[in-house]
Amino acid sequence: MIQVCLNGSRGAGDGAVVPLSPEALADSAAEAVAAGATDIHVHAKTPCGQDSLSPRVLAPTLAAIRARVSVPVGVTTGAWAEPDPAARVARVRSWTALPDHASVNWHEEGAEDVAAALIERGVGVEAGIWSGTDGAARFAASPLGPRVLRVLVEVTDPSPETAEAAAHALLADLGPAFGRPVLLHGEDGGAWPVLRLAGRLGLATRIGLEDTLVLPNGERALSNGQLVAAGLVQYRRSQRSL
Repeated sequence: MIQVCLNGSRGAGDGAVVPLSPEALADSAAEAVAAGATDIHVHAKTPCGQDSLSPRVLAPTLAAIRARVSVPVGVTTGAWAEPDPAARVARVRSWTALPDHASVNWHEEGAEDVAAALIERGVGVEAGIWSGTDGAARFAASPLGPRVLRVLVEVTDPSPETAEAAAHALLADLGPAFGRPVLLHGEDGGAWPVLRLAGRLGLATRIGLEDTLVLPNGERALSNGQLVAAGLVQYRRSQRSL
């Protein structure tokens, strides 16, 4: 599985290629799926470009994307979009349109309450385990661990020289992950080394403008579709190198 992460916390300052509006996200999602993406992760944005969990923002974003693609669509529940944990749970319970899945960063305050609210509503939970946090330890002790859809092993080390080692360390900290599927990815300078490691390990991965703005050769990416196409090439080459 290769997931496309369409935009993340990036905004207009990161360039016109980063999709922000529902229409731009739908266009980008369609191109990425045509290039081989089998799953979508998106940050729904307000008109001023801020991440939001509001149903008034989420519903039109999901509708626009689903009108163009048939693969699963997931969203973020990051604390930056709604800092108060109780308000974050209330947002999930207020959604009028439901994503197929939503990521929950396990190191954030209130993560288990958010995950429980999602599960109650029939939304799959991607447990986000970030390097440099206590997320792995918290997840290992969580009664919700066996019930998540998958585990996102998120390597936050942006260095191409050390991100792979950070990934190995995080995977070791995570352990068996309750037997749930693992999606491994990196960010910025670590995005491509970690994607290639995922290929060698036979794990799902993701790529897109949330994680990197550049292609493996260092050139600026023109679209999410271009990143997905390059990601599939890198992933398959890594598998063949075993």
